[in-house]
Amino acid sequence: MSRLLLAPMEGLADSVLRDVLTRAGGFDGCVSEFIRVTASVLPRRVYEREAPEILNGARTPGGTPMVIQLLGSDAEWMARNAVQAAKVSPWGIDLNFGCPAKVVNQHGGGAMLLADPEKLHAIVSAVRAAVPSSIAVTAKMRLGVSDTSQAVECAQALADGGAASLVVHARTRDDGYKPPAHWEWIARIAAAVSVPVVANGEVWTVADWERCREVSGCADVMIGRGAVSDPFLAQRIRGDMARCASDAEWPLVLSAIIGYLHSLQAPGQPDHGHGRLKKWLSYLQRTWPQATLLHTAVRRLQDVPEILAVVETMRDAPAYGMATA
Repeated sequence: MSRLLLAPMEGLADSVLRDVLTRAGGFDGCVSEFIRVTASVLPRRVYEREAPEILNGARTPGGTPMVIQLLGSDAEWMARNAVQAAKVSPWGIDLNFGCPAKVVNQHGGGAMLLADPEKLHAIVSAVRAAVPSSIAVTAKMRLGVSDTSQAVECAQALADGGAASLVVHARTRDDGYKPPAHWEWIARIAAAVSVPVVANGEVWTVADWERCREVSGCADVMIGRGAVSDPFLAQRIRGDMARCASDAEWPLVLSAIIGYLHSLQAPGQPDHGHGRLKKWLSYLQRTWPQATLLHTAVRRLQDVPEILAVVETMRDAPAYGMATA
């Protein structure tokens, strides 16, 4: 069976949601939200805050291995910080060359680095040389900034620099998250590099996963927003749950939401948890229309205990029919 990996999703898949999605089952590994590297060596407390799984052997509470992802554009400082990250991320270090966010790109980071294959090579080479050989260094990339003209060259630069494997999100920076994902480009990249390639982008259903593997030629797939939309997608792919979502599963979704809200009340959790829940609900609406009703009910609430009370009252609410994707 191929590997299924949970994608890093900045501003969405924090440690609490990573726990919910990996605890559901089916994932072989996950990646943290990116940790931004500038001109300093980040202290351990930053990693503990952004990826508290490191306090559990870099595993989620359910036992899924987690890799730390670093984002930055200076090879020397990326290498220095990778030394620190290697101490807390025994499963590996992932390098972000795919983030399309303006706040990241305006500083030359994330997907903007895909305009400079030589710099990609320099960053990966520096990181690979800085950390123990037992720590895998991997990279996540898109197909380019505004077009795919350098996609293969960028992938080769990363692989030649020492990346043990590549995750390829099959869109450019300018594409953002607009469909379609160009899985055929993943196949071209996989044919041009000697390291394993993981396909990523626009996998929302089991059928999408099947088509992605067929078109890309990749056995391994990384799933992001599809898993947020359907927390049981990995289990469906594994054959452990029904292939398609149903109203009968809505109580399971509510239980997952309630667990998420309880976790948000733990000491040290950020105050903006209510906002992330609402973002999660906006994705769940794609699969279950009941999430739309719940989102409406809590839209103006900002107190997590108050939101929890509303969700608990809806635990046994009747189903209202399936949404169409």
